[in-house]
Amino acid sequence: MATGIASGSGQLYVREPVYRRNSYGKAHCHSTVILSSMQNQIHWSSWISKLLQVDRSNYSQCQVKTNRKSHRGAIKSCQREGSTRYFDFAVIGSGIAGLRYALEVAKHGTVAVITKAEPHESNTNYAQGGVSAVLCPKDSVESHMQDTIVAGAYLCDEETVRVVCTEGPERIKELIAMGASFDHGEDGNLHLAREGGHSHRRIVHAADMTGREIERALLEAVVKDPNIYVFQHHFAIDLLTTQDGSDIVCHGIDTINTETQEVIRFISKVTLLASGGAGHIYPSTTNPPVATGDGMAMAHRAQAVISNMEFVQFHPTALADEGLPIRPSNARENAFLITEAVRGDGGILYNLDMERFMPSYDERAELAPRDVVARSIDDQLKKRGEEYVLLDISHKPTEKILSHFPNIAAECLRYGLDITQQPIPVVPAAHYMCGGVRAGLEGETNVRGLYVAGEVACTGLHGANRLASNSLAEALVFARRAVQPSIDHMNISKIDHSASSWWPRPVAPLLLGDTVLNKVILRTREVRKELQSIMWEYVGIVRSTSRLTLAETRIIELELKWEGYLFQHGWEPTMVGLEACEMRNLFCCAKLVVSSALSRHESRGLHYTIDFPHVEESKRLPTVIFPSQLNSSWSSRQLHRQQIC
Repeated sequence: MATGIASGSGQLYVREPVYRRNSYGKAHCHSTVILSSMQNQIHWSSWISKLLQVDRSNYSQCQVKTNRKSHRGAIKSCQREGSTRYFDFAVIGSGIAGLRYALEVAKHGTVAVITKAEPHESNTNYAQGGVSAVLCPKDSVESHMQDTIVAGAYLCDEETVRVVCTEGPERIKELIAMGASFDHGEDGNLHLAREGGHSHRRIVHAADMTGREIERALLEAVVKDPNIYVFQHHFAIDLLTTQDGSDIVCHGIDTINTETQEVIRFISKVTLLASGGAGHIYPSTTNPPVATGDGMAMAHRAQAVISNMEFVQFHPTALADEGLPIRPSNARENAFLITEAVRGDGGILYNLDMERFMPSYDERAELAPRDVVARSIDDQLKKRGEEYVLLDISHKPTEKILSHFPNIAAECLRYGLDITQQPIPVVPAAHYMCGGVRAGLEGETNVRGLYVAGEVACTGLHGANRLASNSLAEALVFARRAVQPSIDHMNISKIDHSASSWWPRPVAPLLLGDTVLNKVILRTREVRKELQSIMWEYVGIVRSTSRLTLAETRIIELELKWEGYLFQHGWEPTMVGLEACEMRNLFCCAKLVVSSALSRHESRGLHYTIDFPHVEESKRLPTVIFPSQLNSSWSSRQLHRQQIC
């Protein structure tokens, strides 16, 4: 049995998850938040493998049926029929996870890398700090594991943690062999930094632009690979799925070319979701504009299991424009990150009266995990009625500051702030989703043919709070781990060229005309800001049951009003556009976060609620959201499953 809460409800009941499916497209399982039991020392990874029931020997039972012209084994080149493309592997996302995976599977077949904007526009590119790995003789895998588990408030899966901490160093060496250049010390060895929550120096970095350097090396390798085709400015709309008995099978993805407005369908044997996070459900985030939760929402609509969405990490130190000598003339699309490594290198946090405050909150002071530091800053701001705090690194040698943090120094100097002489104004901002699509140890999901890696996935590594610089390590490890099962699946799969006609095609809203379309886009942008405001005010760093319940109600009302506005202006259920599709994904992710938060009656890691302010050992359980096709909103259903009147 499992204790569950119906998605969008605060009433407890006890039930076994029950799936009742009949004909194609009619799954009758309620979307349910489950607290899965770990009390019998059952590892997350073991539990999830049983849940997902991925049995490679049964893959052949759920392949695309062949009516004519089918391909078993690898497709020799990119195949195209009209607006449909056929590939062995489809990769959604061009960050570290997607590109690393693509380079490996390209040795065995054709690969489509589908990216929403320019290939480099990903969370990876904005990662400043580095990649955590045990590379120092004084460090150990056990120490890295312990730091990860402590930071994760003991909700991490130990087997997953061991896998990442053990395999991480080898993944770093592979990057170096591919041409990634990291900082070295005077002794010629890699320079290892230390960040909050780490007991040792183990952060491999390229100054304060590590993600950019990794992305550069990977993209250069991708461009040279003749088996990889990059489709930029292709926005992923929905996964293409069918039902085979009790199994859900993924056959590819629908996209829209946001420059030409052409809908392109990708039919693939294997699909990897590596689409990043959902930082833009909040008004201030360090994430790039593309991080609108597209992968999580698509997977949820496709009936993939979602987990731990209440654990949203707010980075303690984003640059506070309000405190700069020269204010930016235009509002930023995403907050500028001040890396954790600044505190790791000795940066000190002060309030505006230059009073150091972190020692009064935690004995680890500035080196406490991110959730502790973010809540401490939030408390200072609320008590003192101020907009930001100060992070000071100016007591360190100028040459050290400029060599370690050249990007931060340059950005601040643009606005009249010299970080070698002055403290940096900082404020928390949404940064990372610890939850996501539930994955096993090989990136597998409960949807056949669908794998996940990177921030879109919930592997169990981060638990209730991510340890600094563990995200890039996780992305590398799980992208690599998903390769062999993906190849195995590809080798026994077939491509059916009639498959493209199995689902209705989405259409661009060109028939609405420019006047109506501009009204819809303008209203959608207003709604987006309203949703972000609700999430920040009611589902932020400090929460309460009453405020979460109010958020739930207001989000549902806002969603229905927005959808009503669209349809009143001629929008059809199968119409797609960038702003509208992002909005439906933001609504979907926001509701998943609120439902998960309402189900957790304790404060653990990133989820802090004043109604249940303490950690409860009996509630040391991951949340699991089982899928549903009963949700009535447009945002909650795949486009090819819309009820068209």
